[in-house]
Amino acid sequence: MVSWPWSRDEIGDPALPKTDRGTGALDDYDYDLVPRKAGVRIRLAAAEPNADEIASVARLAADEGVELETIVAARTIEQERVDAPIEVRVFLGRRVSGIVGVVPRGLESVVDQTLRRLEDRGDNPRIPVEIVQTRRGLRVELLMGATR
Repeated sequence: MVSWPWSRDEIGDPALPKTDRGTGALDDYDYDLVPRKAGVRIRLAAAEPNADEIASVARLAADEGVELETIVAARTIEQERVDAPIEVRVFLGRRVSGIVGVVPRGLESVVDQTLRRLEDRGDNPRIPVEIVQTRRGLRVELLMGATR
C-alpha cells in the first residue's frame, strides 16, 4: 500500500477499540516537538480498562480541590527497544494514582521530549491533566499547550 505524504496516518494502537485509542496529532507541534498553540491536548488511550481509577481520581480532585499533574517516567533504552507503551499516573497532592491510561501510539516522542524539556529548564517534569466527560465515559487529557 502506498502512503502519500499528505495522508494522515491513524494515531493509536490498532489493538484497542477505535473509541479508546486516544487522540492527538503531530501537526500540533513544531520541529522541536513544542506545541504550536496553548490549547494543544492529547487524550490518553486505554481509558476503558482504567475507568474506575479515573473516576476515583476525579472524585478525589473535586473533594480536595487539587490541580492534577502527570507522573510519567521518561522511557529507558530497554523500553524504547521493545516499544513499550508509556503508562500515565496522576499526582494528587501527596498521593499518586494507579494507571489512568497510556500515551497514544505515535505520540510517545512528543511526551518524552516535553518531559525532557521541562526538566532541562528546571521545572517539575509533570504535564498538567484534565479529566473530561465524553459520551463514552471519563477520559484523561494531557494539557500539552500549558508546557510551552
